[in-house]
Amino acid sequence: MTESKKIVSLKSARNKVKDNKAENNSSNEPVICSFCGRPNTQVAKMVQGPGVNICSECTMIAVQYLILEDKLPSGEAQKILDIFWSKINK
Repeated sequence: MTESKKIVSLKSARNKVKDNKAENNSSNEPVICSFCGRPNTQVAKMVQGPGVNICSECTMIAVQYLILEDKLPSGEAQKILDIFWSKINK
């Protein structure tokens, strides 16, 4: 997978304005996760938002927290979490 395909930008969807830097992120400058500080070269995927970035691992930690906050995750939600973490930990 190329590095440019690992980054998803939500800036244009929110602002309806094309941001050349986000659209043309084919430079060698890494995109850094605003939560864990890892660059896009060290994570599975990265999502760019307006002024903030989040990697797939931090996203799943947040999703896991929100699901488990209710103390009773559904069977389907737990399967998804288990699959994700098993693939990341390989």
